[in-house]
Amino acid sequence: MHPIANHLIQLQELLLIRDEQKVARKGKYLEELDKSIKDMTDKLPDDIRALFGKLHKKDQIVIAPISNGICSVCGMKLPISLVQAVRIGKQIHGCPNCARMLYYPESAARRISKATSRVGPRKIGISRFSSLSLMIPSLESDNADGVIRELAYKMESEGFVDKADNLVEEALRREAIASTAVDHGLAFPHVRGVEGGGLTLALGIHRKGIQFGRADKKVTKIFFFMIIPTAASAFYLKLLAGLAETFMNADSRKAITAEKDPEKLWKALCRVTRTNIK
Repeated sequence: MHPIANHLIQLQELLLIRDEQKVARKGKYLEELDKSIKDMTDKLPDDIRALFGKLHKKDQIVIAPISNGICSVCGMKLPISLVQAVRIGKQIHGCPNCARMLYYPESAARRISKATSRVGPRKIGISRFSSLSLMIPSLESDNADGVIRELAYKMESEGFVDKADNLVEEALRREAIASTAVDHGLAFPHVRGVEGGGLTLALGIHRKGIQFGRADKKVTKIFFFMIIPTAASAFYLKLLAGLAETFMNADSRKAITAEKDPEKLWKALCRVTRTNIK
């Protein structure tokens, strides 16, 4: 990968993390993030910095991965010669359709398109992003790495993604930048750029609670693990806001932590999120 592309990916991630912080933590750590963003922006070549700023004014995603020869944001089928040029990485190339800068991920996990029935009612609310099969009422691990691993392997074992090891690696890398743990014992570990399907969520409950990167050492009990296609990054913030608003309420937290059966946990999750997640 071109070194500037790698720099841009990191800068874009910091900007997205700043947006997450505004949604879920009401501005905590923004000063530190703003400084890191400015430092990284200042290190870009003048022409790339100007292009990055122009593109970012239009959309949160400025540099997009190629997935199966397609721009993962606008969906345009890219010429083979362009795909190869991006993969070689001698210079930065843009998508002919949406103008976003492109990069070629070498070993990212992919979402597996599960077979779905064409009949039956349209999914609504949280059921658009999750299912009964992705509920873990009693997480067993006693540390952050283990919890993320349980949730990632649940997604893989249920046929939603491949390469769970890659998911774990990427989620831990994201946690190292800024913890996704927030108030009220909640955490939202996630992985971006998992192409091949839609935004997907697994829920795990830890009965005793564990330390999950919070500076105040408070324990986290409720874990929403999400995989996010590049094109869904903006929508992810809406889902995050809906979950954060729902579980600020103590009754909502009590409703899901009380359940020790996957089916009952799923029903409780659907019930308490009905108002805030459409």
